[in-house]
Amino acid sequence: MLKFVKNHMDSISGIEIYPIISLLIFFIFFVALFWWVFTAKKDYIDRMSEIPLDNQNDTQL
Repeated sequence: MLKFVKNHMDSISGIEIYPIISLLIFFIFFVALFWWVFTAKKDYIDRMSEIPLDNQNDTQL
């Protein structure tokens, strides 16, 4: 089956750019995420980490 897919992909002109574009998108996304994690404020991280444990907004049925 892989041989069929490879032969079909070889017949499409200009397809060699798609792996490069996908690698760039992947790389840029994770570099931006890495940058955000290290530049996020400690107060914001602490407040977001406590949201699941906050019972003030829960309604009792």
